[in-house]
Amino acid sequence: MILQEMQKAIGAYREVLRLVRRLPKDTRPYYAKYARENFVNYREIDSNDPNAIQELLQRTYNHSLWVLKKYSVDQSAADRLKNICSA
Repeated sequence: MILQEMQKAIGAYREVLRLVRRLPKDTRPYYAKYARENFVNYREIDSNDPNAIQELLQRTYNHSLWVLKKYSVDQSAADRLKNICSA
């Protein structure tokens, strides 16, 4: 169970980095760094608490949608992230 949740988190991070590539070129370094910092900061989350991990994944998805909307990127680009975060 824990391994599966960790794989979901890593998959979400990978998808966020893919979405960053859709942003305007001058904003990519900022959002890539932001994603990395958050991934590192939340690695200490209680992996035995599936609710904590699911809440973090949901925040990841919601924030990604907000950023995509901010830069007028089609939100359907986040469909793969949605599948990871809602599964």
